[in-house]
Amino acid sequence: MEQASDGMENSIKFLSTIEIFSLLSPEEIDRIRDLLKTNEINEGEVLFREGDVGNELFIVRSGVVASSIQLPDGGERQVALFSQGDFFGEMSIFENAPRSATCYCKEKSVLLSLHEKDFYRMIENDPDIATKIMYRMMNITTQRLRDTGEFLSDMVHWGEAARRRAITDELTGAYNRRFLDDAIASQFELAKNSGRPLSIIMVDLDYFRDINTAYGNDAGDRCIIEVVRVFNRCLRESDLLARFGGDEFTVLMPETLSETARAVAERVRREVESLDILVSFGGAIRNFTLSFGVAAFPEHADDLKTLKETADQAMYRAKECGRNRVVCAGS
Repeated sequence: MEQASDGMENSIKFLSTIEIFSLLSPEEIDRIRDLLKTNEINEGEVLFREGDVGNELFIVRSGVVASSIQLPDGGERQVALFSQGDFFGEMSIFENAPRSATCYCKEKSVLLSLHEKDFYRMIENDPDIATKIMYRMMNITTQRLRDTGEFLSDMVHWGEAARRRAITDELTGAYNRRFLDDAIASQFELAKNSGRPLSIIMVDLDYFRDINTAYGNDAGDRCIIEVVRVFNRCLRESDLLARFGGDEFTVLMPETLSETARAVAERVRREVESLDILVSFGGAIRNFTLSFGVAAFPEHADDLKTLKETADQAMYRAKECGRNRVVCAGS
């Protein structure tokens, strides 16, 4: 009997240290003690997973519980650790919401759990006690959400940066081939379904290998970067520039006839031709140029494969005709 009394006193003493019970008297704590179920959990055991339906609040009696979320790249990131006296899982009780994170035991742990139905029974039978608990719980949860909001903001930025890295060329910031393959297919379907034109420009930097051989790869990179800068000045917001290969680019121009696309290509050609970034190297190659091939749907092709091949053939004709020029399909 004495042992039972000591156990009860220790239990009440422990519960009084829990923040959500800090406003309760020993008598009030004793009244809710029987609602709490004791759970012994092994190291590594998962309590619940992100997205699971939840109906229990947990309090750590001993041990450590980790909380983690799924990252956009498929990995996981730990976002919180709960140790003796901490509680977690309250949002599932209040909002009947899916679990927002996965929780598992970092070591063998003893957890107290309060079931949703017992919590609402307490609201009906002991509203004063329930009000005190909810008051403390809301204060703590609000602070957690503040902290989580800052974290999620960081995660959004991280996710956006990761997405950009996946679809853009690291050197120039232009879209990469992976993005181009998806974009060109969707833009062509859009043009075909709407009956509007779509122009495509294939671009190749002339004698790029000679520049790298004469001045080194850094000089070649500078040329590539400058080409993208010129394109960014000349293209519209609706146009799409992708670095297709080491010295190759592709431009998509939605709702654009070949005549307009050719004029834009000619403007880019002139601006690049006038760049003097190679002069400082003091060698024989003092400037660099581009060769362009232009084709448009439906003017030159009625399917995507033919459209790309036609623009590519026009670009090679530009090279065969002496480079540093714009050739439009059919001309």
